[in-house]
Amino acid sequence: MKFGVVVFPGSNCDDDAVFALQHNLGQEVVKLWHKDHDLQGCDLIVLPGGFSYGDYLRSGAISRFSPIMNEVIQHARRGGYVLGICNGFQILCEAELTPGVLLRNNGQKFICRNVHLKPQTNNSLLTSGLELDRAYKIPIAHAEGRYFTDADSLKRLNDNDQVLFRYCDENGAITEAANPNGSLDNIAGICNEGRNVFGMMPHPERAADCALGNTDGKLILEQVLTVLV
Repeated sequence: MKFGVVVFPGSNCDDDAVFALQHNLGQEVVKLWHKDHDLQGCDLIVLPGGFSYGDYLRSGAISRFSPIMNEVIQHARRGGYVLGICNGFQILCEAELTPGVLLRNNGQKFICRNVHLKPQTNNSLLTSGLELDRAYKIPIAHAEGRYFTDADSLKRLNDNDQVLFRYCDENGAITEAANPNGSLDNIAGICNEGRNVFGMMPHPERAADCALGNTDGKLILEQVLTVLV
């Protein structure tokens, strides 16, 4: 399987993603510059975290118009896989590849710490083999991570089984206290209706190596290999 990690001006998690996929998962990975027009035959495109250029206006609002996003959108429309992490998720929402928006955290501050996620479905490439009754410890690092959408869209997300992860406590209880940023319905990650585009605010690539003392993120990233390799 071949992964492509898009690099925007201001990306700062692209090398983390490359290392996790290449070193920890043993996969072929190439970097794709935001002005490129060729996805180089990649099977899955990763939009990494960071502070992509133009974020001072609204996270992802400008990078969504980078030339390579035309190719990413077409890739997704053909059924190709796309994963957006943190800023990458914000870009996916701006490009309307996933529904909803990411707003300022309810505490109006940047948050950088470990949280816990509870998978909500196995009907997804990214969660296919995860334990639904387990809490996975994954880091977050964002100021605009509060997921929001309108009531009708939220109903569709739930009815279509598109919610991939919800914030929970270490025991797996989905509570208001476990919600770090005020996200609607404790939502931490979703997929599109076609189930080939995935967005999540937490960083699994930052929890994918034994040297970090946490490999829960590796368990999440490994899911795509069970189907595609």
